[in-house]
Parts: sequence; structure tokens; C-alpha cells
Amino acid sequence: MSAHTEYVRQVHQHCSPFWGEFSEELHWTKGPPENHLENFSVLKFSPSKEQNLFTYVTCGLSEDDEKEPIECFLLSPFPDASLCELLTIVAWYHRRRVSLGWGHTVNFGRPWLPESSCDHGLFSTPYLDGPELEWLDRGSSRMQFLWLIPITAAEREFKKKQGLESLESRFESAGFNYADPNRKSVI
Repeated sequence: MSAHTEYVRQVHQHCSPFWGEFSEELHWTKGPPENHLENFSVLKFSPSKEQNLFTYVTCGLSEDDEKEPIECFLLSPFPDASLCELLTIVAWYHRRRVSLGWGHTVNFGRPWLPESSCDHGLFSTPYLDGPELEWLDRGSSRMQFLWLIPITAAEREFKKKQGLESLESRFESAGFNYADPNRKSVI
């Protein structure tokens, strides 16, 4: 069994109490080979009785030697293969450019889903599933699972100026529907 296969098993075992069995392990292999990531995949979980959304979970976002390893997940109201590409780009950026973590934002460079105004992502606490999902104890280290919430450019700018807590307060007071790709900005 390869190290990545064992890692996929650990991530799946950690996530399955929340989302059930994953339906697919996805790999993005388009584009130049030098941009492909080794030991990286995305697990796709189909809707369940508890949650009516598709969940895409990174598997190998952080490399083995990172001090504060993370994985992230993205929710979608429908299946979309381009979400594997989006998460692969985020992983590439994390591994090769800037170490990402809680409270950080990323520019997706395109809408999260077709025709959405959400073209950025916010690494947030997995509020819907709680601390049991957020932390995976791996013996000598802990891994943090973060919710990658699609946001608009205006929301990102507001967060940069006013802080994460202010943005999350705006989400809460606006009745923010995180799963609606056509939602309006709360700013």
C-alpha cells in the first residue's frame, strides 16, 4: 500500500462519520505535467440523509513535512468536475507559493460554479460539523480540516479591511446561504 493510499484511508475514515462513503477519488491531470501534484487527490462525497450537498475534500493539500498541515473541503449543490480542478489549483498555490491556513483567502481566478459571483474562497472553521471534523489527531501531529467557503471579491476586501469576525457577522445577519452559487454579496 502506498503512503498516499494510506493517507486517503485516514482522511476517509476521519470524514465518513460526517459525509458517509466517498463516491469517487478524483485527480486533475490536465495541463502541463510540471504543474501536476504528487500525492494529491480530491474525495467526492455524494449527498446523504444528513446533508443534501456534494462535498469535495482535499487529500494531500499539505505535504508530509509541514508543521501545521491542513486539508479543506468545499460544498456544492450539484456535482461539478471543475471543483477538482479548483481544489488542485488551491493545493498547488499552498504547496508552491504561500502557506495557507485558517482565516486566509484565495482568488479562484474564476467563478466557484458557473455564473456565480463567488470567485474567491475563505478558509474557515467547519461550523456545520464542529470540532470533531476540524481536527484529526495523527499521533505525533494534528491536522486541521478547514471549510473553503466561496465568497465574492467585495467580501474578501471587506475581510481584509474589517477582519474575519466582522465578515462572519455580516454572513450571519444576512442569512447567508453558503450553498447558493447565485447568492448576492453580503457587502
